[in-house]
Amino acid sequence: MDTKQWNTNYEWKAVLLLSLGFALVGLDRWIIAPLLPSIMRDLSLSYQDVGIIFGALGITWGIFAIIAGNLSDKIGHRKILIPSLIIFSLASGFSGAATGLVSLIFVRAIMGVSEGAFCPTSFAATAVAAKPSRRGSLQGLQQSGFALFGLGLGPIIATQLLLVVPSWREVFWVVAIPGLILAVFMYFIIKEPQDTQGGQLLQAEIASLAEKPKVNWGQLLRTRNVLLSMLGLFCTMSCVFVISAMVPLYLENYLKLSSQNMGIVVSAIGFGGFLGQFLVPAVSDWIGRKTACFLGFLGSSIFIWFFANADASVVTLFTHLFILSFFSLGLIALLSGPIATESAPIGLVASSIGLVVGAGEIFGGGIAPFLSGVVAEHYGIQNIFYLSLVGTIAGMIVSLFLIETAPRKKQVATPVAE
Repeated sequence: MDTKQWNTNYEWKAVLLLSLGFALVGLDRWIIAPLLPSIMRDLSLSYQDVGIIFGALGITWGIFAIIAGNLSDKIGHRKILIPSLIIFSLASGFSGAATGLVSLIFVRAIMGVSEGAFCPTSFAATAVAAKPSRRGSLQGLQQSGFALFGLGLGPIIATQLLLVVPSWREVFWVVAIPGLILAVFMYFIIKEPQDTQGGQLLQAEIASLAEKPKVNWGQLLRTRNVLLSMLGLFCTMSCVFVISAMVPLYLENYLKLSSQNMGIVVSAIGFGGFLGQFLVPAVSDWIGRKTACFLGFLGSSIFIWFFANADASVVTLFTHLFILSFFSLGLIALLSGPIATESAPIGLVASSIGLVVGAGEIFGGGIAPFLSGVVAEHYGIQNIFYLSLVGTIAGMIVSLFLIETAPRKKQVATPVAE
């Protein structure tokens, strides 16, 4: 199939809807962070409880990312994307009905199940719609909404809504509504892989094989870049999710910033991450995935140290956190997007992405926030940054062993996603 005659009309419609969908994943997941001071007071929660809440969502997200990635390779994308979007939107609303720790953990775990299913399937759907030469840029664009809405606009939306609604509980119901509306648009626009150019190109490649590809987890784990992407994602997520979960409490309780100044500083995670999730994969199209990955971990390590040692200056804290988030969230988009896509065996792109995202979420998004809660509770919240720093330094080492997969660097076409 001639990729010069690519269907750009479907490409941009699909990427727009999938970007908005993943943006709502970020908003529904992280709207809780700026509300935590109020929630902790009302529900009598500790730092360790907060770590458990975030950890429960991360672990269920990771498990179901692996399951759904495999399932969407078999049954298609629409059957995963639309129901999961509806379920995590409803789970966001019901977060506002929690009466204690147990009920909040349960609702957030359900959210993790549905968002975990949406995540790898949406990445694979974007890869299918994208022209191969634009895959890194468009997968980065699709993922960038997560940071912009969830970590950038989320704190602003949350604090502004608190001025017009009775309590933090109603905030969750308000942010649940857009997901239900978006599900309707996806129903009419998103196609199954076999109905897209990318899917047809993939089917032609599968037809040339001796047998139809089947998921072999051992084979995926033996694929060097898939294994290294899992490790790398764990390393950068131990930075991103520890910072995102605990920084609001660090700023307000340790540095004694006001709620308004805390919200301004925390929004840097989203705005920096938004640019990083788009630009890091896009730049990797030109300089290569391996080089971009190493530089991302190096930049993250430097600015974790700067942020952890900064004084209570809003401008300084915002600047350091913006740059830190640019690198660290950009790494998430790079590792779970183009690297996982281009390293996957033919026909198993969603399974590969699901395995990478799932492993990263279970350890980086699940266990790391729990450990940060323990550290904050017993050793002081100011010491949580050492956990993130260890992760990013380890990531620098992991990135050195990646095999380059960027099409421009290899000068050959890579397999197209399903």
